[in-house]
Amino acid sequence: MLRSNKGYFLLELLLSLSTMLMLSLFLLPLLMELRDQSRKLEIEKTAQRIMYGELKAKIIDGRTFSNYTIKENNIEYKIIWENPNQTGQKEVCVKVEKNSVYPEANVCGVLE
Repeated sequence: MLRSNKGYFLLELLLSLSTMLMLSLFLLPLLMELRDQSRKLEIEKTAQRIMYGELKAKIIDGRTFSNYTIKENNIEYKIIWENPNQTGQKEVCVKVEKNSVYPEANVCGVLE
């Protein structure tokens, strides 16, 4: 006699597990890429904020043009003042060097 079984068959369980595995294999690289893009965007946003703060401080306070490094959220931001052209305008660049965790970023602005 056959009894009524209200549970899952082994085949249904294997099909559902393989479907979840296929979905995770498809979505995992997308999630990793999204995390890398958001990290790069966060670094560029912070570098831009530091650059504008440096330009504003130079205009208001008249600080000297000196290169230095700021460490924020365990990321080193290098502030570099350059004189790229003959008009005498100074340019400030905020750079983050590439390492195993963070991508390279470079944001520059001209002091007018």
